Amino acid sequence: MTLGFLGLGIMGYPMARNLLRAGHSLAVWSNTAAKARRLAEAEKAEFCATPKQVAEAAEIVFLCVGDTAMSERVTLGPDGILDGVRAGSIVADCSTVAPSYARRAAAALAEKGAHFLDTPVTGSKPGAEGGTLTIMVGGDAAIYEKLKPYLEPMGKQVYYCGGIGLGLHAKLTQNLILSNLLQAFNEGLVLATRAGVDPELMIEILNNSAARSGMISFKAPYVLRRDFSTNFSTRWMHKDIGLMLETGAELGVPLPLTGLTRQLVQVAISEGYADEDMCSTIKVLEKIAGVEVKSISKKS
Repeated sequence: MTLGFLGLGIMGYPMARNLLRAGHSLAVWSNTAAKARRLAEAEKAEFCATPKQVAEAAEIVFLCVGDTAMSERVTLGPDGILDGVRAGSIVADCSTVAPSYARRAAAALAEKGAHFLDTPVTGSKPGAEGGTLTIMVGGDAAIYEKLKPYLEPMGKQVYYCGGIGLGLHAKLTQNLILSNLLQAFNEGLVLATRAGVDPELMIEILNNSAARSGMISFKAPYVLRRDFSTNFSTRWMHKDIGLMLETGAELGVPLPLTGLTRQLVQVAISEGYADEDMCSTIKVLEKIAGVEVKSISKKS
C-alpha cells in the first residue's frame, strides 16, 4: 500500500521518515518543496508537486500542517487532496485544528467516497523523531481500525476518542492543561528565583512533591541552560490556545485561566519569542522581575 504525507515541518518530517523506515512506500509533499525533495532523495520517497498528486498516488494520506487555514487549503483547496482523492481512501489529519473544520472536511471527503479521521499528536519534536508520539483519534471506529497499523510507526500510544472532532477535543484539552501548567511553572520559578531560592533546588523539590509534572521535568532543564530552541513554538501554542477558547465559546464552557494564559503568550510573541520554544515565555516574567532562571554554573 502506498501512503502519502503532506507537511514536512518540525513534526511532519520525522513522522514521514518513520513511516518510510518502517518499510512503507510514501508519496510526499511540503509547502517548502525542498523539504519534500530532501526526504525523497534521502529515504527513497516519491516527490509530489501538489497535494492532489499525493492523493492520486496514495490510499492513506496523512497531513501535519500548522493551522486550520493550512489544513483547509491542503485538503479542500485548489489542487488539494479533495481534487485527487480516491473512493475508499483515508485522510488522517495529524494537525491541531478546529474541531468544526474537521467535521466540514469529513463531510466534503465523504461526498467523494473517502474517509476522514482527525488524528492530532502530542510529544513535540523528540516524540516525532523517536516514533513515541501520543495520537488521539476521532472518526468512524471501523476506519480507525484500518488506519491503526499505519499509526504505530509514529506513535507509542494511540487513543480512539469517538466520532469526528473528538480526537481534536482531547488534544485541545491536553494542551489547555499543559499551557496553564507552563504559566504556573513560569510564575513559580521566577518568584522563587527572585526570593533567592536556587532554581535547580526548586525544581528538585517540585519533582519530589505533589506539584511534580511531566511538563516541568521535561522543560525545566531547557530553561536552566537557557536553551529555547524549538520543540514546540510559542506561536503554535498561541494558536492552540485560541482554538481552546473558540471551542469553549461554542460549547458554553468558561475558560478564565486559559484566557489569561493566552494574553501572556501574546506578550511573549510581541517580545519576539514567537518562533522560540514555548518555554521561552518565562522570559516575559523574568524581564518584569529583573531575574533570570538558570543553572548556578551559568551565574556570574
